[in-house]
Amino acid sequence: MAKKTRVARKARRDPDDVDPLLHLDEEEVELLRKAVASLGRNGLRDSAMVLLAWHHGMRASEVCRLRWERVYLAKEEIFISRAKGSKSGKHILFRDDMSVLRRLGPKSSGYVFLSEAKQDPGPVSECGFWRIVQRGGVAAGLGAKVHPHQLRHACGFWMHKQGFDEREIQEWLGHRNIQNTVRYTALDHDHMAAKWKRLTGGSNRDGR
Repeated sequence: MAKKTRVARKARRDPDDVDPLLHLDEEEVELLRKAVASLGRNGLRDSAMVLLAWHHGMRASEVCRLRWERVYLAKEEIFISRAKGSKSGKHILFRDDMSVLRRLGPKSSGYVFLSEAKQDPGPVSECGFWRIVQRGGVAAGLGAKVHPHQLRHACGFWMHKQGFDEREIQEWLGHRNIQNTVRYTALDHDHMAAKWKRLTGGSNRDGR
């Protein structure tokens, strides 16, 4: 009897290893947020998840497991409990963060983003958040390949374009290794081109 050939299973790709060019820009994030807000009866919850993931560079698991005990509206702060061994820490809350969180709660305890379970609802699952973002991506005209981790990358690229340096981006995203942060400064062609244009008055250097 012929021996069966075992086919090696392809390793699952780590979302942190996604090509850093596959991120959303600020306008696309806003399109996505508006799209998820208009889909279904949980639009406020879903758009808030997208907003916080983008503003605070949160992974899907970090968004889904956010608890009210970590939200300090009076101080305008939030404590981000990072996954994957990243550094947890406090962030400021932005004005639109405050607005959506106040509309969702606030509560003294429990998960911020609850599932639709009728009895004792737990947090929205990571798979559920992925589906929310993918449906929103299609509705926003961004395609079906949009996924939550692009919001974390979008945060890093946006900070770089605003002039934050690598150490500041590293601290905000909770990276322990600066090499995970370098991607946001090493591959941004538009940012480099804009700098050269400012230095050269808008034309290529010396006609080259």
